[in-house]
Amino acid sequence: MSSRDSILRKIRSLKLDQKPLPEIPDFKGGDNLIEGFSTAILGNKGELLTADELSTKLESGLYPSVYSSVPEFGKFANQALPTDPHSFSKLDLAILKGQFGVAENGAIWLEDSDLGLRAIPFITEHLVIVLDQESLVSTMYQAYDRIGGQHSGFGLFIAGPSKTADIEQSLVIGAHGAKSLVVVLI
Repeated sequence: MSSRDSILRKIRSLKLDQKPLPEIPDFKGGDNLIEGFSTAILGNKGELLTADELSTKLESGLYPSVYSSVPEFGKFANQALPTDPHSFSKLDLAILKGQFGVAENGAIWLEDSDLGLRAIPFITEHLVIVLDQESLVSTMYQAYDRIGGQHSGFGLFIAGPSKTADIEQSLVIGAHGAKSLVVVLI
């Protein structure tokens, strides 16, 4: 008999009582989802604007190259969705619709259907995500429950502008994606 077989035989001979799996508690967050989400976005170095404030900012001409997948802000877009993401290498601002946000950490869930191209939130200089305030959930547990019923080839949470401190232990904004994140709650 091999050592492997001997070990497995000893394990199988153990008489262990079956134990139920632990129950996962219902983690509840705060009562005011909008306040919690807003606090988290600001803590992540993001910005919150109203639709009117964003329109005023866009009318100023601050962003020469704008793409929008959100019809309410389509009049400000001067870039169509290309077939090749390299065409967006000079994209100043992208306006996307988020599916839902998480109040405990400010994360916003986006899928292929929201993006047009997967590269957009990473290649644009600045990112705006429009989010329905009724779509906020309290915790990541609730977020993963919500995602679990969906089928998508790609999805991601975005919780602020891209930042890292891996480069010589200095904080770098925009190293892996957008330099700023603006969230518009509607």
